[in-house]
Amino acid sequence: MEDQFLHSVLGNIPAEKLGIILPHEHIFTDLRGPQLPDYAWLDRGTDCDCPAVAEVILPLLNAAHNAGVTALVECSTVGVGRNIAILRYIAERTPINIVAPTGLYREAFIPDCLLDVSAEALSESWIKDLMDGIDGSDVKAGFIKIAMSDDGPTPREVRNLKAAARASYITGAAVASHTIVGSVALHEMDILEASGMDLRRFIWVHAHAESTHEDRLEAARRGAWIELDAIGAPWLESTETRGGPIVKMTLDLLEAGFSNQLLLSHDAGWFQPGYPGGIPSGGLRGYTALTEEFLPALQAHGVSTETIQQLVNKNPLRAFSF
Repeated sequence: MEDQFLHSVLGNIPAEKLGIILPHEHIFTDLRGPQLPDYAWLDRGTDCDCPAVAEVILPLLNAAHNAGVTALVECSTVGVGRNIAILRYIAERTPINIVAPTGLYREAFIPDCLLDVSAEALSESWIKDLMDGIDGSDVKAGFIKIAMSDDGPTPREVRNLKAAARASYITGAAVASHTIVGSVALHEMDILEASGMDLRRFIWVHAHAESTHEDRLEAARRGAWIELDAIGAPWLESTETRGGPIVKMTLDLLEAGFSNQLLLSHDAGWFQPGYPGGIPSGGLRGYTALTEEFLPALQAHGVSTETIQQLVNKNPLRAFSF
């Protein structure tokens, strides 16, 4: 354990300094598309972005820290608003360690300059982000984030998969893929495995969105991480607890013997340019439903303290560590 560490925005964080780790969250995200002239900025050419984001996000991070969260994996990659200046500014003002991504989002969000880049060239840029720093900075990426179209992967997304497999093989970084449909997840795993990637470094993001439990089981049998990351989402409310369906998915995966391949998070935050004050019409969700509601629900179902420690600390540490 003492040899494990995370690449955070402010440097390497050893395992012994980490408690609860949230493996899939957002701080600053821009879903308007990279073709906009002010993409990934509130007001390009000014220095007002960072304080504006901090005013909204820091109270959420402070609440999470008070709940025991020690690290947060920020999943807004290239194509959906990655902004290293904002992440550094936030990281310098919160005790929570922030992990930044390299990678590329699904085809509809690929910037024009990256549409026709080769898989090898793409992987080289990601390796540089992981080992040297992003965009000429000293901020190292902590993982590779990609995404699949719901009916994908498209040919360019296959290219991205091959680039991710190569970069992961060379650096050891995890590959986390936004994938809504189970059959797509299994297909991309075929591509990654054929490209030489160890599927134990693959994270199926949004696995809760697949209605077929068998697909989650099959992915887990093949070694992948299964990430259930809509905890606290209002559209998953139930009389049992917010995220009730995810409670059942978690219990089913635990019963099947996959406690050491399961990741839990909120997919929350989401400060977004284009909305007044950066706050979408539905408001912002914070990062505390896991600790305040979800873990007590698991305990009420008899899940042990040891298993919960596995789910919220040991698993995300092993998934994202170098």
